[in-house]
Amino acid sequence: MHIGLIGGIGPAATDFYYRGLIERHAASGIPLELTIAHADVREMSRNLTNRDPGRQAEIFARLVQRMKAAGAQAAAVTSMGGHFCVNELISISPLPILNAIPEVDAAITRSKLKKVGIIGTRTVMESGLYRGISSAEVVAPEGAERDEVHTAYVSMAEVGRVTDQQRQTFFRVGCRLCQERGAEAIMLGGTDMFLAFVGQQSPFPLIDCADIHVDAIYRTSAG
Repeated sequence: MHIGLIGGIGPAATDFYYRGLIERHAASGIPLELTIAHADVREMSRNLTNRDPGRQAEIFARLVQRMKAAGAQAAAVTSMGGHFCVNELISISPLPILNAIPEVDAAITRSKLKKVGIIGTRTVMESGLYRGISSAEVVAPEGAERDEVHTAYVSMAEVGRVTDQQRQTFFRVGCRLCQERGAEAIMLGGTDMFLAFVGQQSPFPLIDCADIHVDAIYRTSAG
């Protein structure tokens, strides 16, 4: 199946999805049919901050229409943060939307975890991945730590690079969620979060929401 990806939000996240699909298709020998349309991460960040999912959904829907014209048969948003408008997008999209949130919930169900932590954007943390996780209790950083994680994540996502200070913020807050709040694993609720963990020994078990989403997209694209 020809898949459309809404990319650019941010650039490292798009690369993560693109490489993940290429690798999976190469391993299976199934040709990859793919179109990527670029969205503006700063524009999305403004709409996320302003809590305006309708406006962002309209922007995404125009990109989906462009990908449909290129032959795409289904589309996905390559950002957990970008899923803040997924319900609004589904209702107006000219193509089926491959929603990450039910896939993450199903993965947590299979893992039999009872309590999971989450780090990502402020909206992702406040909503526990947009209230889409029903299979386990979700705990998130609070107060200044929540602000610290949000700021570090947004700064990292916009440039597609992680600093040592940002990485240490994610590690420290994730450890506190496990040690003090009882989280059995930490959800990486931001797609670009992989930048902080790739090549590193994580101090806690991870649930990589983006990787789960890539797997689901691959299953659809491979038919």
